[in-house]
Amino acid sequence: MNFRNIFRSQPANERLRRERTLVFKIDWFILSYCCVSYFINYLDRSSINNAYLSGMKEDLKMYGNELQDINVVFTCGYIIGQIPGSYAMQKMPARYWFAVMNSIWGIMTILSFTVHSVSSMMALRFFMAVAEASTFAGTHYILGAWYKSSEIYKRAAIFSISGLIGSMFAGYLQTAVHSSLDGVCGMAGWRWLFIVDGLLTIPLAFYGYFLFPDVPETTKAPYFTEYEKQLAVKRLPALPKKKPITKQSLLTIFRSWRIYGLSILWLFSGETQAIAVNVLMGQWMKVSGDFSVSQINNYPTVITAVGVVSTMGASILSDRLSGHTRWPFGLFLFSVTVVSSSILLAWSVPYGLKFFAYFLSGCTYAGQAVWFSWANDICRDNDQERGIIVFIMNMVQNIWHVWWAPVMYPNTDTPRFIKGYIALIVVGGLTFFCSCIVSFMQKRDQRIKRTQQDTKEEQNSTFAEVSEDDAIKIDNISSGKDNEFNRNEDTVLETPKMVYTRQRILKPDYI
Repeated sequence: MNFRNIFRSQPANERLRRERTLVFKIDWFILSYCCVSYFINYLDRSSINNAYLSGMKEDLKMYGNELQDINVVFTCGYIIGQIPGSYAMQKMPARYWFAVMNSIWGIMTILSFTVHSVSSMMALRFFMAVAEASTFAGTHYILGAWYKSSEIYKRAAIFSISGLIGSMFAGYLQTAVHSSLDGVCGMAGWRWLFIVDGLLTIPLAFYGYFLFPDVPETTKAPYFTEYEKQLAVKRLPALPKKKPITKQSLLTIFRSWRIYGLSILWLFSGETQAIAVNVLMGQWMKVSGDFSVSQINNYPTVITAVGVVSTMGASILSDRLSGHTRWPFGLFLFSVTVVSSSILLAWSVPYGLKFFAYFLSGCTYAGQAVWFSWANDICRDNDQERGIIVFIMNMVQNIWHVWWAPVMYPNTDTPRFIKGYIALIVVGGLTFFCSCIVSFMQKRDQRIKRTQQDTKEEQNSTFAEVSEDDAIKIDNISSGKDNEFNRNEDTVLETPKMVYTRQRILKPDYI
């Protein structure tokens, strides 16, 4: 028995135990807050679609493309909010920014119950979107600051799933509100939905202000010990000292392939979620006249449930592939869009097959967690670049969506959306193509980095003189005669200040 290894294992086990405690605290205080925030974010965001299907359409006389127009205004506000959000996350503690934005979007949601015109709803949704804009990209930036590459994919998936569950829960909540509060105080059930959703947001703002820990380098959270604060920084790859964002640093970021490759990848991948995002299933059910209000609100939630399962499965696989390429996920998304869109283009098929096509489309939600975690992984060596890219990815996709959704999925095309389903197949193929390009570039960067590291190590080393006895040992090792050495990695040569490798004998400068 090697007693030396026993004594060495004690500190290692202690460090592992402390790191697990740290990760538990990060999950409890950071991940939980981000998930609840995104859950309520999607609950508030989905309320407009559920209200539309539950009486708002008739009350506000929305018989044309008014729902799409409201969503376009929302998207414009979301795009505009990305810029101050990205800047604020670099300049001020995240807990302050998140708390203020949570409060604003909660107030805007509550005020939505007062509207009596489409224009009033547009104004409220615009400011609500500006406040919500920091939640998604800001959270991915925070997750990348606290978690290792081998940890982040599952956490990003849990975060994305919380939003999907919020969207799914919105349907059940609308059903409950419509059945219990419709007509109370002379108000329709869809108006009560906005009040209930908004009230859930305010406590979240207080929780974030007092308990959210910001980033490892600046955290002052009382529940972290001094050792844990240091460990949170040291356990991640070393970053260059944080510097102000300058014109030169921005030029460096925008000259890199990363910002373009990752943004275009998410631009197309985001549009593969069109069936769920544009409520295509709910609109078909409403027009058909064969389903009740509760069925119209509840059946489409199965799409979200499929999204939850596929996102979790993709994230578990991604954690195992940490540091590797992700093009197989692009192929998976392409396959899903081809199958679901082909069935819906055929249209004259049994209801069961239509339901299958709609439900299958929920698998496209898996792309969100995979691509943004991949971006964090690729850009981990540059904190400024990582923070900017996750915001730019989200902003570019929403800019594209502003014109794409009204053109490809106008409410006047209900229920078939022929050109929309053809476009869905096209963006699925482009997602696969972009994932292959990004994978190739990631591999190229890794090869360049390895070459630079090898060159640096070689330059920082000098040859050492070798004693006669050690020369004999080295000769035996090289020829494979010394089987004991091959079995025991701890064999040490007697010559002082020297390290033996199978390539050459080196004397590092730091010895």
